Amino acid sequence: MIHIFATICVVGLTTSIVMAQTRHSAGVAPGNPAAMSPGTAQSAPGMPAPNQTNNSDRTFIRALAAGGAAEVEAGKLAGRSSGDAMVRQFGEHMVQDHSKANKQLTDLAAAAGIPLPSGPDAEHRSMQQQLERVHGAEFDLGYIRAQVVDHQQTAQLLEYEIGSGEDAGLKAFASETLPVVLEHLALAQRINAQLTGAGAPEAALEVTAPMTQPNAAAPQRPPPAAKKP
Repeated sequence: MIHIFATICVVGLTTSIVMAQTRHSAGVAPGNPAAMSPGTAQSAPGMPAPNQTNNSDRTFIRALAAGGAAEVEAGKLAGRSSGDAMVRQFGEHMVQDHSKANKQLTDLAAAAGIPLPSGPDAEHRSMQQQLERVHGAEFDLGYIRAQVVDHQQTAQLLEYEIGSGEDAGLKAFASETLPVVLEHLALAQRINAQLTGAGAPEAALEVTAPMTQPNAAAPQRPPPAAKKP
């Protein structure tokens, strides 16, 4: 999706996240009728009718669909190829979350009449092929580093839709999905830090533990020593 971001002029990631979280707490941002295509149906002058889209909506949904399909394929590959339990768990988590999001996106695209790509774009296919050729620690690092970059770009893409889209369903989807993507990004960054030795193991395990042991009881502390009389 790098070529897409070169054309849509998205601001820096940190600023985007702050703005998107602000909008998310206040509700979906207003639409952008100025970007409507000629011939868009209107409910009033300058106001698009329901389920109308603009160029931002179409750019957003196609890019996100291609990226979502790539996330599922890469997650499945991590489950098969990684020798690191934490990386495999992360991959399985991506398959679950992105499969669900992909289904929602497909339904929204059908309602808006937007055709979606049949799978990952050329950039993601190339990355998948590179990962299929490596093993062990090289695979783990390559996969997790790609996940950090992909989730940074996805966060920017969601903010782009929140600020510039027109279709209410797509904008609501972007607002609801952004916090999940930011959680994925934080987890990928922690795993990357652990794999490279830049962070303490506890940093990643604190996040991944609920994914593997959701019902595990909290460790019991030993009772305090009795005081001598």
